[in-house]
Amino acid sequence: MRRYCSENSFRALLVGNILHFRINVSYKEQMACASCIDADVIPRTITRAKRWTDEVENLYRFQQAGYRDEREYKQVKRVELVDRWPETGFVKKLQRRDNTFYYYNRKRECDDKEVHKVKVYVY
Repeated sequence: MRRYCSENSFRALLVGNILHFRINVSYKEQMACASCIDADVIPRTITRAKRWTDEVENLYRFQQAGYRDEREYKQVKRVELVDRWPETGFVKKLQRRDNTFYYYNRKRECDDKEVHKVKVYVY
């Protein structure tokens, strides 16, 4: 599969998992094109959670580890799947940006007093 990304004065070609750039392209321009291929999307709106749900629980875990949500975690860490508990579907393990790991329990960790701190992003 081939995809092209064109930004101003350069072109990039994605073949399989290899990204090819023109030789006279700067590193900054390469990163701009790589982000457009990764479909880096900026959230349109941000709201605070009002009550606890499974989604809020997982967002709480991602935000404790320093990420907005699962989309940002997958983009930064370049992973396909996030480790989850099979019984509940909650996130099991996350790697922070400094490469240390957070391990979470099977049960709820976001207390009622913490729910209002969780940010819910809409794309």
